[in-house]
Amino acid sequence: MDGEREGSCVARIAHHGDLLLYDFGPYHPLRPERITAGLDLLESAGLWSPDTELLTASAARLADLHTVHDPDYVRAVDEAGTAYLPAGELARYGLTSTDNPPFPAMHYAAALVAGATTSVTREVLAGRLDHAFSPAGGLHHALRDRASGFCIYNDPAVAAAVAAREFEARVMYVDFDCHHGDGVQWLFYEDPNVLTISLHESGRFLFPGTGAISETGEGRGRGYAVNMPFAPFTCDDDWQEAVDALIPPLAHRFAPDILITNHGCDTHIWDPLTHLSLSTDSFVHQARVSHRLAHEVCGARWIAVGSGGYDWRRVVPRSWAIVWTEMTRRPLPYSLPPDWISRWDTESAEPLPDTFLDNSDDLTGPSPRAAEVRAANRDTLRRLRSLAGLQA
Repeated sequence: MDGEREGSCVARIAHHGDLLLYDFGPYHPLRPERITAGLDLLESAGLWSPDTELLTASAARLADLHTVHDPDYVRAVDEAGTAYLPAGELARYGLTSTDNPPFPAMHYAAALVAGATTSVTREVLAGRLDHAFSPAGGLHHALRDRASGFCIYNDPAVAAAVAAREFEARVMYVDFDCHHGDGVQWLFYEDPNVLTISLHESGRFLFPGTGAISETGEGRGRGYAVNMPFAPFTCDDDWQEAVDALIPPLAHRFAPDILITNHGCDTHIWDPLTHLSLSTDSFVHQARVSHRLAHEVCGARWIAVGSGGYDWRRVVPRSWAIVWTEMTRRPLPYSLPPDWISRWDTESAEPLPDTFLDNSDDLTGPSPRAAEVRAANRDTLRRLRSLAGLQA
């Protein structure tokens, strides 16, 4: 597609009904219902037409999974979801914890997530689409031979590997999830063709405990991993300041052929598992920055994935709407559809908001430690810019 035609971006959502099979059980924080609720909101609000804007996902091929995952691990995932494996073997592959318990058809469901993200990556790089959104994707913690952090196969890493090896593309991966994008980073830690950038809550306070500014890559990949760890209770202004100071200059310097962005919305102040204090204003900001840079440096080639977010009713659907409306240049409505609210406002003591963007009256005020948090974040940003060679 013509990447300069910003007013007529051609975009699709990758989905398949069987993505709901990626299900660790009713008490697990990663709820498959968020997929149904999120796509239902887009359709109910008239923001997405499945008839014309759906790309039906298919399971990733073994050859694609093997670009980043050890074949023995893939075999174990397949067997763990279909037959008995000894506890020791499950533990070896990270499949026994409360984070990643085996479930029926686990290989198929995880391969379908990877296939959704990889298939749209191929479509974009082949020039048939400008942009694509894989909302069920973003399983960024999975390692070469282990499941980790609710993630079985690392779909953004598979997509990046396919882009780099099949299309000889330079890939810029930007991770906005609250948790460090460790799996993608480690899988490309020695690769100068994939730039990984992660903006996350500091690993001193949050899983997976990594993502320090000193993690910059090794060998030929030195300088191609960038990490911005934020202090707990970081608010919109500090977070957006770091985004603007890091992402555009790094994008222009690296000059990628394709941009892959992870829009985990567990940075929101309502998320039950994390400690940042962002509002939907920062979701709008990250989507706009990503879209602008896709056109400025990548010939419009942009893949977005949904990733984390554990307030699955109040936050995840609205976050996905923000990404998708920016991607398609549709105006974001003010109010949520009343019929959607009535369908989904049934399971929690916390009522659903009635607007797409946060009402400031619904959010708590700034932390009493706001000045301390800001000073810590600005010091980290100053040191990171110096380390990355971005100082004026």
